Amino acid sequence: MILAFESSCDETALALFDPEAGLAGEWLNSQIELHSEHGGVVPDIATREHLRHFGPLLERARANSAWPRVTQVAVTRGPGLAACLALGVAAAKAVARALRLPVVGVNHLRAHAWSPFIALHAQDPGSFGEALKGYLPHLGLIVSGGNTILFSISEGRALRQISTTRDDAAGEALDKGAKLLGLGYPGGPAIERLARGGRRDAFDFPRGIGRRADLGFSFSGLKTSLRYRVQAMPEPEVLSALPDLCASYQEAVIDALTGKAAGALGRGSYRSVGLSGGVANNRSLRASMERAAGAAKARFVVADPSHTGDNAAMIAFAAWADAGDAARFSGSGLGVDPSAYL
Repeated sequence: MILAFESSCDETALALFDPEAGLAGEWLNSQIELHSEHGGVVPDIATREHLRHFGPLLERARANSAWPRVTQVAVTRGPGLAACLALGVAAAKAVARALRLPVVGVNHLRAHAWSPFIALHAQDPGSFGEALKGYLPHLGLIVSGGNTILFSISEGRALRQISTTRDDAAGEALDKGAKLLGLGYPGGPAIERLARGGRRDAFDFPRGIGRRADLGFSFSGLKTSLRYRVQAMPEPEVLSALPDLCASYQEAVIDALTGKAAGALGRGSYRSVGLSGGVANNRSLRASMERAAGAAKARFVVADPSHTGDNAAMIAFAAWADAGDAARFSGSGLGVDPSAYL
């Protein structure tokens, strides 16, 4: 039984995971409403809230019938906000010391990479290893407010980063785009809601790096294009065109993401395509990635909505599933660092 801690940004989370039976419990405190007043995450507020909520969440976890069977503690060690990570690591170490258990650090991005497979494990925990073989090699896309990463998982469960963004993450581009349009925070869901009533081809926004041979992402030019477009329009026109602006802007982001994923699919032989990270909840992106996977005759797997954002379940799952390397993760990217034991 693995007890996992997550506090990389603005979610305080715990989870209990049994490799032989699946998730025994999850507990999470979200800070979205607090940070929405400021238009984004405020590190000092996030740190204070982690300090307030880890104790009560631990009390709830201790009341779970699986608590006496905990044999290992796992915790997010990075990347993330330094003070927030420090609180999670301190809490995990304290519990591990009190229970005389080993504690390992898990790379937050590698946990996102594995999150689409939590549901597959839940279907039949006992046969997960055999079932997973039908999904490997795997091509995955992590799309969040801080990261946009295209990666692969080999048949031996080794992760390799294929490409990432040259500047801004896709989620950050959606949040900043929403701010430019006066839609508030978090911006991605707001843009998605308005986009449902708009035309995707109403405005021509750039798709970032357009060269087919280059699998890298870039979203800074897209944000600049939206800013110039809005500045050139009278305010009443902007308000009336909001659905079209949102639909066209969102489509540019999705085209860039799916186009690069399709390019990677054309260069390899993959049995499955995965989507994870907070932006994976976007229905249009899911549909677009599923079509790309279907065109390549690959299975499509996506993280459950409860496991797309920051959560402790994926930390626990990665601590167990990630090729025995759960404790050896670097603080950024998808690399491995032998010195990362806690």
